[in-house]
Amino acid sequence: MGERRDGAAIRVLLVDDHQVVRRGLRTFLEVQDDIDVVGEGSDGEEGIARAEELRPDIVLMDVKMPGIDGIEALRKLRDLGNPARVLVVTSFTEKRTVVPALRAGAAGYVYKDVDPDALASAIRSVHAGHVVLQPEVADALLSQDEAGGGQGRGGSLTDREREVLGLIADGRSNREIARRLVLSEKTVKTHVSNILMKLDLADRTQAALWAVRHGIGA
Repeated sequence: MGERRDGAAIRVLLVDDHQVVRRGLRTFLEVQDDIDVVGEGSDGEEGIARAEELRPDIVLMDVKMPGIDGIEALRKLRDLGNPARVLVVTSFTEKRTVVPALRAGAAGYVYKDVDPDALASAIRSVHAGHVVLQPEVADALLSQDEAGGGQGRGGSLTDREREVLGLIADGRSNREIARRLVLSEKTVKTHVSNILMKLDLADRTQAALWAVRHGIGA
């Protein structure tokens, strides 16, 4: 079992309908000192069940699977309130699934041909609260934001909301933002809700991407 410096390994669940892919991912990840593969799922339905049973930190989720696909599994995990952060790992040819996956709650999106060390880094980054996207993936989402007039909507943000948004882009949790700005968590939650409403965004992932695209925060 891997172990981080704080003594707790990053617990990862693999969800992919190809056994060879799961085996390859497990083989690589199990040699990482700070990552522990706690289980596998062969489709979306099994992935949901295993995520609820094992409560992993990170789920590596394929998109195209029989029955419940990765995007629907993402939605169901979000509806269940499962705290796992999901890193979508899929083929380059499935770029059209980028926006639906992120809107369903994915915290990152990488391709199956990603360098193994880069995948491990992506897992660590997503676990730390950051959004991880390969450049062309970010472009696909951000182009939709621009088409919807997202930049203009930013003018409605207050100075405090822009400050909170910058910290979201830096991967900070509500608790960390509250400590940094000397606010209550309830107040931070209100600011986050206002930001999402004003920018017409679905979640913190989209907010972080919007912030980075418009020069706020990370």
